[in-house]
Amino acid sequence: MLTAKKIYTQIERITTDIIRTGLCDDQNFPSIRKYSDEIEEVGVNTYDNNIFLKSIPYKDMYLELCTKRTFNIKMIDGALIQMQYRFRKNKIESHRLAFFPAPDLEIFQNEPDFYLEDEIYSDILDKRVVSVPLRFDFDDGKDSYGKKISRPIIHPVSHLTIGQYKNCRIPVSSALTPYQFLKFVIMNFYNTAYTSYSSHFAEYKDCFDTTLYLEEKEIVNVCTPVYKK
Repeated sequence: MLTAKKIYTQIERITTDIIRTGLCDDQNFPSIRKYSDEIEEVGVNTYDNNIFLKSIPYKDMYLELCTKRTFNIKMIDGALIQMQYRFRKNKIESHRLAFFPAPDLEIFQNEPDFYLEDEIYSDILDKRVVSVPLRFDFDDGKDSYGKKISRPIIHPVSHLTIGQYKNCRIPVSSALTPYQFLKFVIMNFYNTAYTSYSSHFAEYKDCFDTTLYLEEKEIVNVCTPVYKK
């Protein structure tokens, strides 16, 4: 069973692996907070979820995230990666796994020749690339009235939001582990680097249970890996 301690260990190891590849520019290592006998959170001490509630342009939100150091990993191109988990009685209750690309590539604009010589940056420097943030959110909790927050299709337990669209909640079959999330990000947005460094990353086979509602299986959804035990 995946516990807060195991998730903490995964994030710590994966952060170290990314640093070794040279893809990481800055980082905050994870911590575990215990709020009661029932609740534990894994994240970094700088998290401030109020940032996501503000109605501000993406560039301003990104700059605030950088200023407050609200990230686990800052990639070499400025993209921010966040991983936050909440467990209740050793069972996952929620997570926020986010990828926020830099609104511009100032770091490359200042020294373009240096980066153009290294093929691992080819995906990042492609002029056709459009910066689009994404989040994998999971919420299996209840509101103040004791009613489940999730609802079939309207608010899936696990879902993917693309581009900060308020009502974009693409159903995902389960919660994601840190390993699944980081592999998804690096494979899709840093593919050349992934091809070169995939062997540098520790592999984790543990995964969370499926949480899709029946109605969500009948529409387009994202299926997370299921490993044979």
